[in-house]
Amino acid sequence: MRCLTLISLLVLVAPATALHAQREKLPPDDLDYVTKTWPQARKTYTGIRYIIEKPGDGQPPKPGDIVSVLFKGTLLQGRIFEEDLDPKHPYNFRLGRGEVITGWDQILQLMRPGSTWMVILPPELAYGSRGHAPRVPADSTLVFEVHLVGVDREQ
Repeated sequence: MRCLTLISLLVLVAPATALHAQREKLPPDDLDYVTKTWPQARKTYTGIRYIIEKPGDGQPPKPGDIVSVLFKGTLLQGRIFEEDLDPKHPYNFRLGRGEVITGWDQILQLMRPGSTWMVILPPELAYGSRGHAPRVPADSTLVFEVHLVGVDREQ
């Protein structure tokens, strides 16, 4: 009982910033840059930050749906590492099947067809500690402009 009281006291006394830091998925330097550069960005419960640049219409896609997207991916400081911006040939994949990085599988389920979002992915929801050589270094926070062109609903 005494041990439980001591633990409870320690939890109450712990600084709020330390508790916040435990939940934050962006590296500290990246977090400072992101909060200064995009203070209006919203945050999902998994740590993805996003800004809705253009809202879309209709229902968001669900796992199993085939989505078509146009995108530009950059490192946090702006260097482009990949893009697919040709509207005649969008990038297509089945959502929620691990065909893309985890952050994409998560954030696209929130987007509506026709929308364009600026998305900031913490390293663990992108390429993580392995990176994606030679274009994406290990532990990189990534920024994407994503346009959800269309959704082909799973039958």
